[in-house]
Amino acid sequence: MMMSHYEHLMTVEGMTWGLRAALRGAAERLVPILMTALVTGLGLLPIAIGADEAGREIEGPMAVVILGGLATSTLLNLLVLPTLALRFARFHVKES
Repeated sequence: MMMSHYEHLMTVEGMTWGLRAALRGAAERLVPILMTALVTGLGLLPIAIGADEAGREIEGPMAVVILGGLATSTLLNLLVLPTLALRFARFHVKES
């Protein structure tokens, strides 16, 4: 979604690719990314907290792993992806 938003900024809104566009794209995607991770995390938190209870031998540890993946993917999506996109991405504006 972040890369398609960057492409939207280049093709539809006419921005030139650079640090300013990368920061704007990341800032505009910040709220949807954080809301998705927060809502999913809040839903899994009760399962993860009760992971050591009887009958939760599978779903408890799985919830902990999913919470770790949510935290990791959120950080990667907000910090690492814009950095890599700034370094390696090339967007070509189609001439009409």
